[in-house]
Amino acid sequence: MALYSAKVMDHFRNPRNVGVIEDADAVGEVGNVQCGDIMKMYLKIDDDVVTDIKFETFGCASAVASSSMATELIKGKPLKEVMELTNKAVAEALDGLPDYKMHCSVLAEEAIQAALEDYFKKYPEKRV
Repeated sequence: MALYSAKVMDHFRNPRNVGVIEDADAVGEVGNVQCGDIMKMYLKIDDDVVTDIKFETFGCASAVASSSMATELIKGKPLKEVMELTNKAVAEALDGLPDYKMHCSVLAEEAIQAALEDYFKKYPEKRV
C-alpha cells in the first residue's frame, strides 16, 4: 500500500492557493516544534464569507497537502462553516493520512482558527 493517497500527492505536487494576500483581513500562523512544520494562512473576508485564502507552509508533503486541502474546503464558505472545519475533515478530504502524519491536518485546522481569532480581534463586531 502507498504511504500517501493520490489526493495527498496531487495536493503536494500541485498545491492550491499558495502565496500571500498582502491586504489580508486575517492572518494565522502556527507551528509544530516536534516536526518543524510551520503554516501561515491569509484570509480575505467579505460579508462574513471567505472570498480568498492563501497559505505558506514550510513542511513535509502531508503539511503542504493539508494546507492546500484546507484552503479548498473553506474558500467561498461563510465564517460559521469555516469555524467548524476540523482536522478530521481535512484528512478525510485527502482520503486519509498516515497516523503519524495526522498532526499536519491538526496544524491546518489550527492555522485557520488562528486566522479567525486574528479577524475577530480586529473586528469584534463580526464574531458569529
